[in-house]
Amino acid sequence: MNYYNSIIDTIGNTPLIKLNRVTKGIRGTVLAKVEYFNPGNSVKDRIAVRMIEDAEKQGVLKPGGTIIEGTSGNTGFGLALTAIAKGYKCIFTMADKQSQEKIDILRAVGAEVVVCPTNVAPDDPRSYYSVAKKLHRDIPNSIYPNQYDNPSNAVAHYDTTGPEIWRDTDGKITHFAASVGTGGTISGTAKFLKEQNPGIFTLGLDTYGSVFKKYKETGIFDPGEIYPYLTEGIGEDILPENVDFSVIDQFEKVTDKDGAIMARRLSREEGLFIGWSCGTAVHGALEWAKDNLTDTDVMVILLPDHGTRYLGKIYNDTWMKDHGFLEDRAFKTARDIVQHKNGASQLTTIGSGVSVSQAIQVLNRHGISQIPVTDSEGHIVGSLTDSTILNRLIDDPSVKDCMVSAIMDKPFKFVGLDNTVDALSSLIDRDNKALLVRDEHQQVHIITQADLLAAMTT
Repeated sequence: MNYYNSIIDTIGNTPLIKLNRVTKGIRGTVLAKVEYFNPGNSVKDRIAVRMIEDAEKQGVLKPGGTIIEGTSGNTGFGLALTAIAKGYKCIFTMADKQSQEKIDILRAVGAEVVVCPTNVAPDDPRSYYSVAKKLHRDIPNSIYPNQYDNPSNAVAHYDTTGPEIWRDTDGKITHFAASVGTGGTISGTAKFLKEQNPGIFTLGLDTYGSVFKKYKETGIFDPGEIYPYLTEGIGEDILPENVDFSVIDQFEKVTDKDGAIMARRLSREEGLFIGWSCGTAVHGALEWAKDNLTDTDVMVILLPDHGTRYLGKIYNDTWMKDHGFLEDRAFKTARDIVQHKNGASQLTTIGSGVSVSQAIQVLNRHGISQIPVTDSEGHIVGSLTDSTILNRLIDDPSVKDCMVSAIMDKPFKFVGLDNTVDALSSLIDRDNKALLVRDEHQQVHIITQADLLAAMTT
């Protein structure tokens, strides 16, 4: 009889499938490593079973134990399948930007899911990282695999994904491309492939709002690169230990919109019903390939997961239109607003050391109601609005003689040039009354509530 002892024995040996239509105009051969053929429909099945089996070998996971992990969904599902096969319980923390399908799928396989806010710092006690760690501390006989820093993550791909690609391309692969989140997939796979042929080029696909690309190019972790984005499962506001920058030759960034549209194209034109970050990987890889691949090159692009995770988002026309991905609005993105409003004009700022009365004069002179505050070196350290000044003056008229630094609010959030108008509007609230954006020349521009209102009604 030919059968498997449990579902986790079916993980791996996913196929390479040639892309034929979306690659029009691209030289060379472009192959997709389609990871939704794993039983949990994602590449994360590989690391889930490896992290648990390594924990068992190390004696840190005992019978009847609980697996606690922060996940964007796919790692959680892989861990849940492993837990079912091995008799463990699961609790997962997730950011609230993740699709409802992912939450429902995890609960369907018996996991407890704790949903946490997205727009908080990683070390904030409400973040899904922090909540997972606290649950691990509080629950006896539990483990926190921590896919971001657990070496078993990258090792799983070094031992399986890399060898499969090398075998199935008969060693002819010249380029490997993958989106980057925890970093284990691209780092483990690339390490194996480069050991076979150091000339293999590895391309990492990042998202706007993530720190990876700039860190690779400059060695600087820039908090100014971090801002909210919609694409799930990739990009980070931290530097996971599993990201081995030495085996990633270059990063390219892809917008939420471009990734979503490419995912839909792959479904329609190639018959590959894949997830959002898969579209990100293919769009970014093909954009790079246009100017770099030759006729004899073989590029493999890893596609992490399945489209069923995104039925309510990128495969829902209403959702796509609501986010400006499928409509012909004149002002679709922050870039459009900036170009229409002020082009290359200089941002008006005020120093933190000037008086409040001077700040009032600046606001009145320029006819504005909010302004970024800078320190002596020109770095943005806060913000000031007319409503803040008015409220403070009502409480204490002497505030007008204080320095701006004494009453300023936190800095306005930075967003990407390609963030849609709908995404921008969701970031404006009573505590954040304007947004900042850097253009291609690193010049900073401001987007106000009035700018968004004009953009949404044009």
